[in-house]
Amino acid sequence: MAKKRILFISQEISPYIPATPESTLGKAIPSGVHGRSYEVRTFMPKYGSVNERRNQLHEVIRLSGMNIVIDDNDHPLILKVASLQPSRIQVYFIDNDDYFQKLDDDIDPVGSNRADNDERAIFFARGTVETVMKLRWEPAIIQCSGWMTSLNPLFLKRMFATEPAFASTKIIYAPLSSRLQAPLDPELLRKLKEDGIPAKELAPFKDMTPDTDMLHKIAIAYSDAVIFNEEPSEDLLAFVKERDIPYTIIPMETQEAAPYLEFYESLMPAE
Repeated sequence: MAKKRILFISQEISPYIPATPESTLGKAIPSGVHGRSYEVRTFMPKYGSVNERRNQLHEVIRLSGMNIVIDDNDHPLILKVASLQPSRIQVYFIDNDDYFQKLDDDIDPVGSNRADNDERAIFFARGTVETVMKLRWEPAIIQCSGWMTSLNPLFLKRMFATEPAFASTKIIYAPLSSRLQAPLDPELLRKLKEDGIPAKELAPFKDMTPDTDMLHKIAIAYSDAVIFNEEPSEDLLAFVKERDIPYTIIPMETQEAAPYLEFYESLMPAE
């Protein structure tokens, strides 16, 4: 029997950036799932703080070079890859000199205080989806973790819904606890519309405050299920329940794969 495929799209993974609860979880769950009748791959941004030599990253020329247009500006996609040890899971890094270089005023490795985090999230979402299609790798489950991944469900469901690679994929969103440390550009919805997202899909969010919670809600609205790693706010939980979306709460400190696998399997049709 062929192994099911799970794609983890993560905001951060240890050891590529310093250990945090989020980055440690970003390594632990894919590593724990890998080999248990599942084939696993992961994506994360290639932040400027990632040491390419130490972590043995190398560019994949055949998957690099595409221009992604955001707000009428071209941004070339650079795709790099490494093997997560000791599991040897392939980690694909989305890179671009405009969005993921290291800046002197970054307050953390992710750059959560940057003014262009809306465009960084758009670029990361477009880059991951386009790359997965080029790889011809059809996942049964895609788990997106963290605000940096929050636009992936929207693009998957509304711009790439007809792609065979994602025809039966279940999308899970995990908000995580890290938050933006700078205001989100209020022009985000306009940029998404210009990128091809229909206005009617964006209408429910136009009166929301542009912040981390708005990104979480965009992700949740286009996901098939949600994993909370801490007790959610009443507002986010109500948003999930209003849409009758399956959810579970798995505490951040639970770094074993079993509860995740149980939840994944509850979403997939019985064989």
